[in-house]
Amino acid sequence: MIAPAPPRRPRLSVVLSHPVQYYSPWFRQMQADGGIDVHVHYLSGSPEGGQFDPQFGQDVRWDVPLLDGYAWSFVPNRSADPGPHHFPGLDNPDLVTRLAGSRPDAILFFGYAYRSHLRALLAPALARIPLLLRGDSHDMGRARGWKPAVMRQLRRVVFKRFAGFLAVGAANAAYFRACGVQGPRIHFAPHCVDNQRFQAGADAARLQAIAWRRELGIADDARVLLFAGKFEDKKRPLDLLTAFLKLQAEGGTPPGAALLFVGNGMLDEPLRAMAASATPGSVFFAPFQNQTSMPRVYAAGDVMVLPSFGAGETWGLAVNEAMNLARPVIVSSHVGCGPDLVQPGATGWIFEAGNVAALSQIVGEALSLPADRLAAMGRAARRRVDGYSYAEATAGLMAAMRSVGALAPPASGDRPK
Repeated sequence: MIAPAPPRRPRLSVVLSHPVQYYSPWFRQMQADGGIDVHVHYLSGSPEGGQFDPQFGQDVRWDVPLLDGYAWSFVPNRSADPGPHHFPGLDNPDLVTRLAGSRPDAILFFGYAYRSHLRALLAPALARIPLLLRGDSHDMGRARGWKPAVMRQLRRVVFKRFAGFLAVGAANAAYFRACGVQGPRIHFAPHCVDNQRFQAGADAARLQAIAWRRELGIADDARVLLFAGKFEDKKRPLDLLTAFLKLQAEGGTPPGAALLFVGNGMLDEPLRAMAASATPGSVFFAPFQNQTSMPRVYAAGDVMVLPSFGAGETWGLAVNEAMNLARPVIVSSHVGCGPDLVQPGATGWIFEAGNVAALSQIVGEALSLPADRLAAMGRAARRRVDGYSYAEATAGLMAAMRSVGALAPPASGDRPK
């Protein structure tokens, strides 16, 4: 008797602006463990990788594999100024032909606001293929007025073209609903990082962090606040430094309290100039660190701070990374991951965005917290972020594919991977 052929794996085409260090491990997980044949169509960049990052102010080439373990192609881009920094920067006339030719069961778009996206949404050749959208926008900190209202109405029109939506978190789901998307069309596929990589290297990272702190001149017994990211206006590193200096001026910092900035960007010089007024030996700087060094970076801090302002901080994946190293976090009320990951008093603190006095008060609390209490918050943070994984994101993706008819329902008693 001939055994029946195994069921065909569903085919998923993905449309993404360029290779991203947070997404490539997810595509590998989909292919290896999620039961999905994935093909990613990149709209800019090249297989050689590396590009100038204007926010970091330098060329960035990630030291983790971005193209291993899944199928991919780079679609020729005819833009005079290619890249996701403006609407015409993703202009790929061949995209529709390539998507239609791959005969996918569904197409997953990361974003929708570029020339190539709109061309694909209007293409008759894709009319019968279910389209899914994964976004991370939210309304926290978004400006009010007639322009945002007009844009919201335009999004309502565009969003009607998508059969399903993958929400990265609570704020993003609320944003979709505010744009007219009905609840059954929204599926939770959380924003996540490579939890396995960060947690597997946690013990080694802690040992490396001890040596690195000594190299930087930070005392072994110092309580360290950490800012790790681009030194840019959106992330408000100057707010954090101002809050720390305010606390020092008021005598609210315990002995050995320190602030460590890791990164580069346009605010590098203003930060260093302001830091000159701090208590000597209390504010430290380290340059941009690549992906394989980031576990050490988070382990070097005791509390990670992300004080961003405005709707541009759609999530803050640095928070996921820090939580994987069992670090509690302080975030502003505009950081998209706050409603999901930051449980005040348990995994961290949330303060009103732009309120330096409130940030200073929380910084003082974090610096003065007993070590065992801070460690308990760190352990709670790690447990919390465990639920924001590639496996959970794939489960949400498969639920969305199933809801739009791109995936057969599971057999009775089966649970999607």
